Amino acid sequence: MITTQFGAKAQEKSPIPPDPEILRILEQRIYVEKQSLGIVIGVIDTNGRRIVPYGRFGANDARKVDGDTIFEIGSITKVFTALALADMAKQGEVSLDDPVAKYLPTNVTVPERDGKSITLRELAVHMSGLPRLPDNLAPKDQDDPYADYTVEQLYSFLSGYKLSRDIGSEFEYSNLGFGLLGHALAARSGTDYEGLIAHRIIKPLGMDSTAIALSPALEARFTPGHDQSLQKVPAWQLPTLGGAGALRSSTNDMLTFLEAAMGKRETQLQAAFALSETTRRDLGGSGAPQMGLGWMITKVGDDEMVWHNGAQADTAPSWASWSRRKSASSLCPIRLRKSASTTLAGICSIRPPSSRKRPR
Repeated sequence: MITTQFGAKAQEKSPIPPDPEILRILEQRIYVEKQSLGIVIGVIDTNGRRIVPYGRFGANDARKVDGDTIFEIGSITKVFTALALADMAKQGEVSLDDPVAKYLPTNVTVPERDGKSITLRELAVHMSGLPRLPDNLAPKDQDDPYADYTVEQLYSFLSGYKLSRDIGSEFEYSNLGFGLLGHALAARSGTDYEGLIAHRIIKPLGMDSTAIALSPALEARFTPGHDQSLQKVPAWQLPTLGGAGALRSSTNDMLTFLEAAMGKRETQLQAAFALSETTRRDLGGSGAPQMGLGWMITKVGDDEMVWHNGAQADTAPSWASWSRRKSASSLCPIRLRKSASTTLAGICSIRPPSSRKRPR
């Protein structure tokens, strides 16, 4: 978990609890409720950055977690995929309204409806009409459900799928859609998904602890997820649909990412962050959430929360968000919250009980 608080006045009381209160909450979560084995809280306030870690790497691994411990961040990866799209659009390399088919082999037939094509924009706001998962996803290992899904299977699914509704007419959260978006952007860039994100985001921001394939040095700092029985489970591999959830990162690196998103850190990605946060689609009537490029946007009173969460089945739930105004922070097993005055982010090693049978 990462917590960041910024304010115009140094003496302004932080909405983030003090370290002793955070530690009390973490102790409750880990030793009383047994929801986790290790949680890391990071805080940025007017006094600078600080880390509040609690717990260990695993049931049989007594190493203490800290701000450099690496976790799977799950679907927060989608925000990175959308940011890469925004950066490429700002650089004139793609248009948000380009059909995704433009960046796929000519022998792949992407489904259309009523003469309209699925665009990069629709993929980034979950309004492409594609389902959450392809129906030809049939993993040999349910504990690593995307590992053996191939590019050929993706192309076969697209070429045979018939859209059941108009493109852009309805929101449906789609791991398939974001995996396809990451694949198409990587193809446009002449690289793979990890190379795309490394070049566009990780290297410019100096996020040295963020990757998909971990070097031996990073692997030594990686803690896998654990199920509801606190037993270690395999990390997921997403060779084809990596844009949906393949990244691993540390609390310190996620703070760096949030600082850049908030405009608190000088970066060449400022225009791309702005585009990803301000390009929106309504998801319903008055008061209903909106969808940015990768970000969910929800009204909270007279405030506005911009967020995304993530989970690898029974592994660490994660949360990344910010509010436009100062708001009270909320601490949960893994939560990240960002604001013009407040950011809260989180990473931990297990989530409450749920089935591992359905990929997320």
